[in-house]
Amino acid sequence: MSKEIIRCGWAGADDLYIQYHDKEWGVPLHNDRRLFEMLVLEGAQAGLSWITILRKRKAYRKAFDNFTPEKIARYTDSRIAELLANPGIVRNRAKINAAVENARAFLMVQEEFGSFDYYVWSFVDGNPIVNKWKRLKQIPAETRQSQAMSKDLKRRGFRFVGPTICYAFMQAVGMVNDHTTDCFRYAEIQKVS
Repeated sequence: MSKEIIRCGWAGADDLYIQYHDKEWGVPLHNDRRLFEMLVLEGAQAGLSWITILRKRKAYRKAFDNFTPEKIARYTDSRIAELLANPGIVRNRAKINAAVENARAFLMVQEEFGSFDYYVWSFVDGNPIVNKWKRLKQIPAETRQSQAMSKDLKRRGFRFVGPTICYAFMQAVGMVNDHTTDCFRYAEIQKVS
């Protein structure tokens, strides 16, 4: 008799969501290009459901040169027009322009701090925050750390980086462990932190 696996309530029954929850969400990430990808995708998600973005992630990777900031920073108006015509991504001019501007700001952060990883993880003193939420409704939409990150990113020229987007980013890249305490990933994530 197998024991039922308990997951965070938001994972639902969609296989793509379950895969994302079980393998990716909340795992500490320290790769600059992947951190940039998650920041862009979290911004693209604004006003939409995360499953919509997950379903489009493969198309995003292709459309945005595998989230290579050096390439995206050089996108021209004609390249942006191509992206606006791409049905595989969210065709929102403000979000696409923000991705380009964010790539430029990202490169400046790398130059100043040596890596985006070092910069972004400084908002949690380099270590994941381990929360102890029993229910989803206890999890905040933003925290003082996400507010500080948002304020500093905006000061550096980033867009679509409000405190709620920053907190979703922090959760996704493992800067905080917001798996509920009954979720099987809660303890697993602490082992890899």
